[in-house]
Amino acid sequence: DPEEVETRVIHDLVDFLGKDVLEIGCGDGRLTWRYADRAASVLAIDPKEAKIALAQEKTPDHLRPTVTFQTADILTFEPPEAAFDIVLISWSL
Repeated sequence: DPEEVETRVIHDLVDFLGKDVLEIGCGDGRLTWRYADRAASVLAIDPKEAKIALAQEKTPDHLRPTVTFQTADILTFEPPEAAFDIVLISWSL
């Protein structure tokens, strides 16, 4: 997204400020970095362990307290008891 079109559209449609976000199909975190600095917390899941490892490795230091990456398949995923304000599904269908 060199022109940041996707990023602008996401922020035009969703207010992430102070919200708890569940991101399904996060892959290597390419979308996560575009909104996580505004969220209160992010739980980003993906079934591919290698993608999660890459996302964890690439997590910017300032986002480490906010973003948690977890290897999980949405079909068997049991979310924490706390509810999420926003759920994102990207490139997962």
